[in-house]
Amino acid sequence: MRIWATIAVLASSWLIFEVIYSEPINATSVLRESNISTFAPRNTKQITVSNTEFGLKRVDSKGNVTIFRTTRVPLQEGNIYGWRIKLKDYQGEVKWREVLYLPKPPETWGTDNGEDFSISKDGTTSITRRTQSALDGVIENFWTIAPGDPVGKYRIEVYIDDRLIGNFEFEVIPVK
Repeated sequence: MRIWATIAVLASSWLIFEVIYSEPINATSVLRESNISTFAPRNTKQITVSNTEFGLKRVDSKGNVTIFRTTRVPLQEGNIYGWRIKLKDYQGEVKWREVLYLPKPPETWGTDNGEDFSISKDGTTSITRRTQSALDGVIENFWTIAPGDPVGKYRIEVYIDDRLIGNFEFEVIPVK
């Protein structure tokens, strides 16, 4: 019986010795190396579109922006066209994605804001991703006609969380 007691005491002391002299766990490196990622939860509130507009951007003398609704955009350098979407009962930031389809590649592509912007290999499609504060529930984006933009049929699709919330088909026409 004494032998079993001695074995039990020695075994437990070896186990305790290993715990006392083992290296501490570095919790920071464990989290960094793990596949667990921290993320901001998506807005769980259902987003409902109450209004969509597409057309030419007009700014009055007081700085108020209106959209002259049209599906025909004159190919005139400096013309600004785009979309505005009103989200029902929504305030805060919105992450949206815009896909712009052109009939053929323009001579140049460019953005003003340095945002997340990519172009397809054939040069006819661009994808813009932006997080925008939806003041009064409104999100919007505009493009400016530049030299080398092609005439023809265009399309813009706007997505929030991979859900299509706006689809705008229009034509850029030559100026007579």
